[in-house]
Amino acid sequence: MQVGLILAAGSGSRMGRPKATIEINGERLVDRAVSIFHEAGIKNVYVVLGAWQGSVPDAHVVNNPDWESGMGSSLITGLKSISENPENSEVVISLVDLPGMTAAAIRKISEAPQEIVVGQFAGKPGHPVKFARKHWQPIIESTSGDAGARNYLKWRDDVFLIELRDLATGNDVDTQADLDSFSGQI
Repeated sequence: MQVGLILAAGSGSRMGRPKATIEINGERLVDRAVSIFHEAGIKNVYVVLGAWQGSVPDAHVVNNPDWESGMGSSLITGLKSISENPENSEVVISLVDLPGMTAAAIRKISEAPQEIVVGQFAGKPGHPVKFARKHWQPIIESTSGDAGARNYLKWRDDVFLIELRDLATGNDVDTQADLDSFSGQI
């Protein structure tokens, strides 16, 4: 079974509040991210939280007690959690702070037949990404800090890149100015 994984544990230090709780047009970024996965056909979604702990409707909430050590710890926590269910065979991963992400982009990545799929925007790799189960443990073993799965991906020759700029934007929101630029677009 294919599942979604949303990394949403950070404190949003440059924003002054956890990004998961930020609202655009009355909707929290974390709720929007879950909805996009559901709209893309991925009904089983896990959300890794840390700095902020709260309820996320229609998702499995996973607590990352080590969230301050970086995004890598959230990726590890999420992969360990989804690994507990032997029926989970693939994971599509995205970040909570991508308000320009769309269900069409998630769907395009999720439907690709390759085992490792990375979305890119104007040739620059980003999220979402997809991994078959056999890659989860090696990712866990090679991940640290804020690098996410980059250490695992950089030595592989079987990464399939899909251009998504016609379906979504890969721009994240790190500052209030970033947020202001998105608010009227969604």
